Amino acid sequence: MKVNPLQLQTLLAAFIPARLPVLITGAPGIGKSDIVASAAKAAGYDLLISHPVVEDPTDSKGLPFPATDGAGAKFLPFGDLATALNSTRPMVWFIDDLGQASPAVQAAKMQLLLARRIGEHVLPDHVTFVAATNRRSDNAAVSNILDPLKSRFSTIVELEPTIEDWTRWAVTNGVPPVLIAFLRFRPDLLLSSKRSKEVENEPSPRGWGHVARQLPLVPPGMEIIVTAGAVGEGAALEFESFRQIYRELPSVDSVLAAPESARIPDNVAAQFAICSALASVANENNFDRVMVYANRLFEAHLGEFAVMLATDAARRDSRICATPAWINAQGGKLGELLLGN
Repeated sequence: MKVNPLQLQTLLAAFIPARLPVLITGAPGIGKSDIVASAAKAAGYDLLISHPVVEDPTDSKGLPFPATDGAGAKFLPFGDLATALNSTRPMVWFIDDLGQASPAVQAAKMQLLLARRIGEHVLPDHVTFVAATNRRSDNAAVSNILDPLKSRFSTIVELEPTIEDWTRWAVTNGVPPVLIAFLRFRPDLLLSSKRSKEVENEPSPRGWGHVARQLPLVPPGMEIIVTAGAVGEGAALEFESFRQIYRELPSVDSVLAAPESARIPDNVAAQFAICSALASVANENNFDRVMVYANRLFEAHLGEFAVMLATDAARRDSRICATPAWINAQGGKLGELLLGN
């Protein structure tokens, strides 16, 4: 069953405290690990991350060591197993890239997941399992996950990113407004279904995250080269064309100075761009002027852009929701659309 990021966060918020193990599948670079880390933090749990692709079975069982009484041997835990066994605080044990592990390593996880013990070693009750894997179709060296191991999980869900969830994350994490505007304009470029055996990247949320961090650092003239390395040449060329539109927009300062007369672009791409740019600088002191422009967008039958502008601004700075301009907007038709978002 497919879930979006918000649904996955809701699921983990319920299952982690209940100690119900979840397996998350999905394409590479869509945020599975980040969502698990965020859910653990929100629950107040420590996070332990294991990568079984680089393990062998002894990592899950411990090393055999002769007993002091000479009667056989005992398995001594080490590494992540020892960390979990010795933990005293609530912990999410996140097993990442499970499908890339060898069958022997997967088999060693079975008892750990179901019985919550390995030999004489019993996991504390406060340890909760979450695992993630790419799919066999993702060209990620996933052969299979053993059926008995899959059945150890309370539920298996497939994460599918959406532009709405990515935008919600982007506006609160300092992503450049030009990139937010571009992916809203071309949401199909958030994640590519194309898979290649060549050494090249295709568009993904992880790749666009790299672009966001690189933009302020890239030397002039190398933007397309660096962006293509993160998300592929085709997406990079489209993004650079969009950036040219963005650079030719009226300045944000000029719009805020005269919101009642500032030009509303005719081009759809430019409409996405100006709204994202305004949302990125909106605050409790200038939001009354932002709403003047938003109301003009609404009156020009561009209600979806008015809503995008206002909601992005409020997501980035929650103090905006206490301003008279936001409160007054709730009584009109634009307010009805804002309440729906």
